[in-house]
Amino acid sequence: MLYKRYATLALSLFLGLATAASPAQAAKKYKSLTLAGPAAVVTYPLLHMVETGALAEYTDKLNFQLWQSPDQLRVLLAKKEIDFSASPSNLPALMANRGAPVRLLNISVWGILWLVSRDPEVNTFADLAGRELLVPFQRDLPAALLEALLAKQNFPADQQVSLRHTRDAQDAIALMLTGQGQNALLVEPTASLLVWRNRQQNGAPLRKVESLESSWRLSFPEQAELPQAGIMANSTVANDIELSRAVEQAYARSATWCKEQPQACAQLVHAHIPHLPAEAVENAIRTTRLDSRSASSVRPQLEALYSLLGKHNPDAIGGRLPDAAFYGP
Repeated sequence: MLYKRYATLALSLFLGLATAASPAQAAKKYKSLTLAGPAAVVTYPLLHMVETGALAEYTDKLNFQLWQSPDQLRVLLAKKEIDFSASPSNLPALMANRGAPVRLLNISVWGILWLVSRDPEVNTFADLAGRELLVPFQRDLPAALLEALLAKQNFPADQQVSLRHTRDAQDAIALMLTGQGQNALLVEPTASLLVWRNRQQNGAPLRKVESLESSWRLSFPEQAELPQAGIMANSTVANDIELSRAVEQAYARSATWCKEQPQACAQLVHAHIPHLPAEAVENAIRTTRLDSRSASSVRPQLEALYSLLGKHNPDAIGGRLPDAAFYGP
């Protein structure tokens, strides 16, 4: 009889503890979550996450929203229409410094800008002296990086690079395909798309000659890594550390899959973004350094980049380094 009492008491205690513990263990469930990104390599792991139901523990409805420009991304974030987004690394810093409770979760893209040229004499950025360069960026991170890189080349006053700003990347592609431009700075997969289209048209030889990151390492050896893009958490979810950590880890797994399976990843991207040919996407994946690392682990590299941007274009980061809590999750 005494044994049965102790057994009953033990069972009651166990069930009580289990009941008390379950709310803390259960993940917060969202009606829906929306991931977002541009038609660029940084976005491809997000598409794989949607396809594989990577966040099923947190939501039954995982959506994806394609955006076309950083300005559109800012609007989507402000309207709270998206929860997590691929983003150039400076944008979340700018928003955080302006008071928005956002966090940068990771950096996954370390090389995405390419110099594309028809000129057989252009093999590096240093060869652009006295030449024209099509640039579809004006206020964004690529423009700031290009400005810093060209300044480091010390071109003679009469041999400065002439920057011809285009409306967007498609405008730059059209000018290159029609022979109205000889050199262009493009983000992947746009650079690979231009080379692919030129080959379809049997145009004069056109090639990706050098990545901006390769030239950067030579010009800034003390700051060789360029943390260019990653995933940010919007104010809607930035305080949910468990969810943010789950997103960062799921993204890392999907990024590894994309890098190890570039052909399959390219087909997945083409299914979601049909105007991108799978062949060009696959080339972009193969030539892009896709390496997902948490923002907190690469904070020194980010702060080095933010400091550089602060010297050349303070408005790009909001005038100062973000606080420690910014580097999440």
